[in-house]
Amino acid sequence: MTRLFGSGEGNAAKAPPSVEPTEYKGYLITPAPYPAKGQYQTAGLIEKDFESGRKEHRFVRAETHSTMEDAVSFALAKGKQIVDEQGDRIFG
Repeated sequence: MTRLFGSGEGNAAKAPPSVEPTEYKGYLITPAPYPAKGQYQTAGLIEKDFESGRKEHRFVRAETHSTMEDAVSFALAKGKQIVDEQGDRIFG
């Protein structure tokens, strides 16, 4: 018997390894590139704690990379750029 959408079990094997967050100017930036068309898509998460709780901003960019390491490095740089340019406005 085949499944139209699968059981989801195979997705865990394809998921990129988790990357530790990096603290930058009071924000936590976690690169989260994912496989896309044989490359790795630039993506990540920016988080910051406020009195009202933690807020997060997810980003995905058009750039792709041939290796996971390059994608992680670029996503971290892009996250820092977003923080520098927008600051807390990213949560609004």
